Amino acid sequence: MQDPGLLQALDYILNHSDESSIDVLAEAIVRRRRNVSIFGAVSEIHDPEKLAKEMSQRVNEGIGLGIEGMRNSVREMIIKILKEHAPELNEDQVSQLCDEWLPDKNKKQALPADVLVSMIDQFISFSQGSMNKSADEELRAEMGAWPQRYWNSFPQVIRRLISDYLKDKITEKDFKTRIGIALGK
Repeated sequence: MQDPGLLQALDYILNHSDESSIDVLAEAIVRRRRNVSIFGAVSEIHDPEKLAKEMSQRVNEGIGLGIEGMRNSVREMIIKILKEHAPELNEDQVSQLCDEWLPDKNKKQALPADVLVSMIDQFISFSQGSMNKSADEELRAEMGAWPQRYWNSFPQVIRRLISDYLKDKITEKDFKTRIGIALGK
């Protein structure tokens, strides 16, 4: 392991992070994993050491400013990276990607978080075969093919987490933590 940026990040995570910074890091990892699966890894980073130092500096500045300050710092980093690596994107597209990758908790989601949690619980129960038959029948009478309708209504990040959990790629504890982060809870 020769990457100094990775070593610095690991040192911070393992030796210096508190619970709130771990939550922020976990959310960043969930988003990065999702973005890599959707867009692939960024293959052209001209100076990874400089980028890592800038990110570290911004994260440290953000910690001093609180969660909203960190959110703004991360948003600025996203914009800088997009402008550098995808200059063909216009301002609206950059803003749209920022909003998707770093949603504003103050904006309304299509479905409230507590409704999504209930839907996720029902979907998991059904998928694992542990749902009560009468509950399934009731949902089908009310909504028809409810599992597909639920799946289609879940945001992409939630789908990814559900898939990983059902395939035993993540533990139940990690799944619940990541779902909470994804839903802003």
